[in-house]
Amino acid sequence: MSPLKNSTPVIPDPHVSGADYRFLFFSQLLERRVCAGKIKDKIGKLSDLVFKLSEAYPEAVGLYLEHGWGKPTEFIPWEKVVKIEDDAIFVQPPEGGAYPPFIDQVGWLLLNDHLMGRTILDMDGRRIEVVNDVHLLESRGRMIIVHVDISFNGFLRKWHLGKLAWSKDQLISWKYVQPLSLEDASTTDAVVLSLPRKMVKDLPSEDLADALEQLSGEEQQAFFSALDSESAADALAEAEPRVQRQIIANLRHERAQTILSELSVTQLADLFSVLPRDHMMNLMALLPKESASRISAILSEREGHATALMSSKYVTAVKTDTVGAIMRKLRTPDREHEEISYVYVINPEDNLLLGVVDLRELVLADDNATIGSIMTSPVVAVESDDLREDIAELFAKYHYRMLPVVHQDKIIGVVHYNHIMKGLVMRAKT
Repeated sequence: MSPLKNSTPVIPDPHVSGADYRFLFFSQLLERRVCAGKIKDKIGKLSDLVFKLSEAYPEAVGLYLEHGWGKPTEFIPWEKVVKIEDDAIFVQPPEGGAYPPFIDQVGWLLLNDHLMGRTILDMDGRRIEVVNDVHLLESRGRMIIVHVDISFNGFLRKWHLGKLAWSKDQLISWKYVQPLSLEDASTTDAVVLSLPRKMVKDLPSEDLADALEQLSGEEQQAFFSALDSESAADALAEAEPRVQRQIIANLRHERAQTILSELSVTQLADLFSVLPRDHMMNLMALLPKESASRISAILSEREGHATALMSSKYVTAVKTDTVGAIMRKLRTPDREHEEISYVYVINPEDNLLLGVVDLRELVLADDNATIGSIMTSPVVAVESDDLREDIAELFAKYHYRMLPVVHQDKIIGVVHYNHIMKGLVMRAKT
């Protein structure tokens, strides 16, 4: 019996396809050519898949094609889909030369627009995850959503790097991931999903900040209060000034003191720079005198030197290290995601900076290749006595996420784009 025959389908093992059904990832279908009849009769590329929300599993209702350059969109009803092959999606030829333009309907869900990259909220603990891919089940002319994938594999597939397996897929059944409101899901771009607490993990701070920025009032405070101190501090540092002020205004002193202790002096200075003076002074009083003094110096100068702005958390390698060895090093559970944007190649005897490898280049390289063979040299770097404005100019010019700080050409730390540019933008807005 086909898994989709009944109104409430029985979902088979998600890792095994059967004779009359198969599993697909949406990222593998996105931008696949759509052909009317034969492979030579291409009418466009798949821009999105459209599903109708239902009580059990959303079912596909059509293909969405966006042609750009002022050309109208096309909506191909699902019943017009003939077959899905590895190289193309075949549909029946349209009557009149083209399918009608796409018109959104109440209760419809677009996977790329409404799900990919969206936030999963744990309504018990307010912890979150992100949808990196959507797992689909196709059987006998029907297709339904059965899982969302929150693994790094989903992220790789999204960037067409699916052959590189980083870890196991982390599939969450759709029955645990339901839109909070059919109306909200069909009328807004920000679809918020709910998930039992036991099935979620902590996310990078920028994703936590994004979730905080989507919420307001009591929901925002409840979300923030449920975060552990470290996660709360990271999310607060990444959030936009409006949200930072809202959260600080409602923090108890004991909670504030714990959270502030998790932030670096640079992060505290950036945070304090966007707060009303009375709030800033109240928080300053909660800090050790040494930290308060350093923050005051940075705020008064508005131009901290690189050594006061840098972080000591970064990844290094030597030229003879293999790509495989460094990838294993990056996968350790205690490694913070901000550390792995780049790998800096050094002379182990004196920390002389020799080159740099971007994470994307590392992922694409052969495991047996040496770091020295794929590194970029010379390296754009910040001098230890450079001022914040000087560093900001380098970020604006080269668009790196992180820059090494050097003294006599030896790496002594790194500065992050967010810590430099965001602080300047915050001050400009306030």
